[in-house]
Amino acid sequence: MIPAPDKGRRPDRAAFIIALALAVIGAVLIWEGGRIPSKAGYSGVGSGDVPRLIGWVLVALAGWTVVDGMRGGFEPRLKQQPVPLLWLLGGLITLVASIHTIGFALAQTILFASAAAAFGERRFHISIPAGLVLAVVIYGVFDRILQLNLPTGPLETLIFGG
Repeated sequence: MIPAPDKGRRPDRAAFIIALALAVIGAVLIWEGGRIPSKAGYSGVGSGDVPRLIGWVLVALAGWTVVDGMRGGFEPRLKQQPVPLLWLLGGLITLVASIHTIGFALAQTILFASAAAAFGERRFHISIPAGLVLAVVIYGVFDRILQLNLPTGPLETLIFGG
């Protein structure tokens, strides 16, 4: 039995919306997992089993979220700060718009610096070189070691060749 909510607190409407979204996504995964032909080999686990398992876990989490929403068990949410969100969105939009022209390393450097700014690090003379070093190392690992093609720009061509 679900205990009644505290006298001073109402049920959390946001929790019910989140629970509904979890339940819908879980139901879709269960439905679609059941449509995948089961070619279970010696192990008895087929390709549709994992989506169904994840779907059932999401449905269970939806139920748990409803229970916590009825109890008022969630911490009060802090007021949303729009500036960090705008830094992240700006970095992502710049990345998507420029990655094929300036290359992976420079686009990721911009994203790194804007994410750092979103978390309060506004010393760009530190975050930009740090992001550039990380992006070049990541590009090298993906391109040279894993042999996965990432968008190449002038910096990647200069460092790693054509």
